[in-house]
Amino acid sequence: MAGRGVAVVIEDEDDSRTELTQILQQSGFAVHPTSTGAEGIATVAERRPDIVTVDIGLPDFDGIEVSRRIRTFSGAYVIIISKRAEEADALMGFEAGADDYLVKPFRQRELIARINAMFRRPRLAGQQYTGGRSPAAGREPSLVVEGTGQVPAPIVTPGVLALPAEPPAGFTSAHKGLVLHERSKQAAVDGTPVSLTRSQFDILLVLMENGRTIQTKADLVRRLRNEPYHTGSFVSAKEERAVEVQVSNLRKRLGETTRRPRWIETVHGVGYRMTP
Repeated sequence: MAGRGVAVVIEDEDDSRTELTQILQQSGFAVHPTSTGAEGIATVAERRPDIVTVDIGLPDFDGIEVSRRIRTFSGAYVIIISKRAEEADALMGFEAGADDYLVKPFRQRELIARINAMFRRPRLAGQQYTGGRSPAAGREPSLVVEGTGQVPAPIVTPGVLALPAEPPAGFTSAHKGLVLHERSKQAAVDGTPVSLTRSQFDILLVLMENGRTIQTKADLVRRLRNEPYHTGSFVSAKEERAVEVQVSNLRKRLGETTRRPRWIETVHGVGYRMTP
């Protein structure tokens, strides 16, 4: 399995760094191991990897901050691998832009399976980023304080041709000026491109495909795993909470509020669906 891509390992423990390096090399990646957050970020900027593993307990600053900084310039898949099993740590990791969170000790097959699942989801296309192989997820917007009467604007990627508000041939879904193109993973609001992460795009796509049919959090978790809905596979409370965070960040990127949603309606205690 040679030539699969480039990986960067950010891990301060020698044994863990060696183990991760060997696993990724055996899976076909050219691996660049690092031992500090600063070194890891610099290596990501230089090597433009396809995947990055990050430990939380680094000697200079924690892996959450590393993930946040990486996400400002790189669209690489980021997996946080840590001894910390608390839900709060995992949620902070997702909010910082990580694609997955794996607790040590982990099984080699599980790590490989998670990487394979992420690579089955195509990278976003047509978005601006600096120097990476894949587009940057972008920064979260600063929301306007509730009650001011102002609605936050969607996150816009500069330098990208605007997409039409109505779907031409090849566009898969459209609703109230929101257009998704499944093949290219592009999104636009009223003709203006919007920067979405892979998970956010997938969640929005399944909601638009199902319209007014409610999608439970477990449904969305299985979609992100690339599983059929009817598998009945176990979905943990932590995974469902992670979906809540993803939907919240998705709303911020689209520029809508939960009080007056333009697109995503919350069905309390059940899940989500598109607005009428």
